[in-house]
Amino acid sequence: MGLEFAIVPAFLFAATGNPVHLPLELLLVFGVAKLFGELMERFGQPGIVGEIVAGIILGPSVLGWVHPDQVLAAFSELGVMFLLFVVGLQVKSSELLRVGGTAMLVATLGVALPFGVGYGIMTAIHASWVESLFVGAAMVATSVGITAQVLAAKGLLQQRASRVILAAAVIDDILGLLVLAFVSSVARGHVNVPSLVMTFAMAAAFTVLIAKYGSAALSRVIPRFEQKLTAAESQFNLALLFLFTLSVLAAWLGVAAIVGAFLAGMALSETVSTRVHDLAQGINELLVPFFLAGIGLHLNISVFAGAATIWLSIGILVAAILTKLIGCGLGAWRLGRADMLRIGVGMIPRGEVGMVVAQIGLGMGVITESVYAVVVFMTVATTLVAPPMLKFAYRKSPRGLPEEKFSLS
Repeated sequence: MGLEFAIVPAFLFAATGNPVHLPLELLLVFGVAKLFGELMERFGQPGIVGEIVAGIILGPSVLGWVHPDQVLAAFSELGVMFLLFVVGLQVKSSELLRVGGTAMLVATLGVALPFGVGYGIMTAIHASWVESLFVGAAMVATSVGITAQVLAAKGLLQQRASRVILAAAVIDDILGLLVLAFVSSVARGHVNVPSLVMTFAMAAAFTVLIAKYGSAALSRVIPRFEQKLTAAESQFNLALLFLFTLSVLAAWLGVAAIVGAFLAGMALSETVSTRVHDLAQGINELLVPFFLAGIGLHLNISVFAGAATIWLSIGILVAAILTKLIGCGLGAWRLGRADMLRIGVGMIPRGEVGMVVAQIGLGMGVITESVYAVVVFMTVATTLVAPPMLKFAYRKSPRGLPEEKFSLS
């Protein structure tokens, strides 16, 4: 699609081949996202809320100036990849592995409870069992990019709860992959159990191997390559090659590319210089607004004309929030009430993950347009409410200071 403007001169958008089209599209999304982010910060709220709201206002829900297209989708995907890469650069693999046992319990309960409740709500309103499975699957996976952005901006990535959230989100993604593969197979009328098990095993093995051995291996490999290269910013170039390589491998194995990006950053965290951190952060500042605004662009409120759709949307949203809050919080019960709340809230946002599941279901013809709209609303709304809730949950946590040593593996 392109841009449809009512107040900007129409000749600028007479054809998608117009040379003004692309830079103006980028200017609008980036500029308005940063403007709303600044306004939110001044009102004491996380800036990313404003950037998502900017997408809603620019998109078909309000002004209709910007519609999702392939260019914005590419910028959005790159944005979330670099966001997770930058977050990974600030996390040591040894610290994440130490919370592995707790993270596994958090992720498991945070998948089982939303899936069961989502399926139950849809069957209660007499939806088909396949449609109910897809809604349950859409409520499963956490979009860690939103939580990671808030925690990184507040200097809270080294907190105990933050490390559990990051580790649980990676595990959550693998479990979500298994759930989606199962639901899609059921919808097609054939479940290949050996294939599902093999996919899950390969994804899990890839994640564990990179997390456990990646840092040590790169601490030997990167310096050797760097000595032989003469081009400027050779270390940064090597880091980008590793980022894209792991993203490709993760996507090939069925895990989200952003998991590979996060693992790449984490593996490089103890090897690369601060120069690499600075350059990656610069790219991050450019691209992340497109990811955040892109979430808002997908919301179209015109579909909520009927009372039944509105009530279903509210019910699914409340269930999406409470099931993660309760399920993931219970998984972290050993850490105390404060961290239980932080972890439960940190796992709430669904972001782009829920929309992908809904798009698959819609493409297969197993969910209706109204149910698709409900799922999109749920993903956008959970993404919007999570940052203020995180701010509240971490209000008594000292900025940037790691907590006491612990072992919860």
